[in-house]
Amino acid sequence: MNLFDLSNKVAVITGGNGGIGLGIARAMAQHGARVVIAARNTEKTAQAVTHLKTSGVEAFGVELDVLSEESIAGMVEQTLAEYGRVDILVNNAGVNVLKVADQFSADDWRQVIDTNLVGAYQVCAAVYPHMKTNGGGKIINISSLTAIFGTQRSLPYGASKSGLVQLTKSLAVAWAGDNIQSNAILPGWVETEMTAELRDNEDPAVQQIYHSITDRIPAGRWAKPGDIAGAAVFLASAAADYITGAVLAVDGGYSAA
Repeated sequence: MNLFDLSNKVAVITGGNGGIGLGIARAMAQHGARVVIAARNTEKTAQAVTHLKTSGVEAFGVELDVLSEESIAGMVEQTLAEYGRVDILVNNAGVNVLKVADQFSADDWRQVIDTNLVGAYQVCAAVYPHMKTNGGGKIINISSLTAIFGTQRSLPYGASKSGLVQLTKSLAVAWAGDNIQSNAILPGWVETEMTAELRDNEDPAVQQIYHSITDRIPAGRWAKPGDIAGAAVFLASAAADYITGAVLAVDGGYSAA
């Protein structure tokens, strides 16, 4: 038995049309899963699906706004119409707002918390009955090291990602009897569009932050999106059937240093 075989599994990846999400989608597809790319930007999603299909794997794109319960319900309905089931959910959709600590508005907080935490919960709740009917499933929430470390410029983001860890553990307890495993990944510093402002900003103060981060990573580099994918494949597979409520840092040793 291949413990990491995802054949005949259907994996929904929110925010899966770029960065970490696309890396996870590609890896799961390569291990046999039929992947559903669910994201807001339909043009970018179409490009991601085309990219995946040209590599010989099966993929399907769906428009999704995690702030809308109607959009979430539509995504689940389209996924069931296309593939008939949902076995794996990767909650990767997220936003960030960078400001000085005392400058965040209530709207900033609502945007980040509603997208990263409330939206993730609503997608979990929407797929839950279908996973239960299928006899089980896997939920993988993409959190962040900011769930365990304070940051100067992304307070709402860190709060949302900390809440996502607690959501992960609560769902692990609530749905264990339905054979649904819920786990979280805490990526370290990853080269994505979201972190480009920090990496590419020419402001000397920002560059100092960037270099201090890099110097602290024992692996000596920032992660690529594909570096996170292996952990997601593992947690989605039969190899992780007895793992639930776990929080796995994938950070090149950053949190250990």
